[in-house]
Amino acid sequence: MKYSEIRDLTTKEIKEFVIEEQKNYTKLKISHAVSPLDNPQKINKSRRQVAKLKTELKKRELSKDGTDGK
Repeated sequence: MKYSEIRDLTTKEIKEFVIEEQKNYTKLKISHAVSPLDNPQKINKSRRQVAKLKTELKKRELSKDGTDGK
């Protein structure tokens, strides 16, 4: 999912995606520990997806509070 697509989502949808993607990330890590994945880059992609989603959530929280982080 591209960052522009993430910005178009509602906050509730983003929170749901974060939970879903964190479960997926954990599952990938456990699967890779048991037996190597065909494409271990999936782990990195999943971790980065969680980071993108959390970044957008944090950005929305800060803008709601009226602070810009300075």
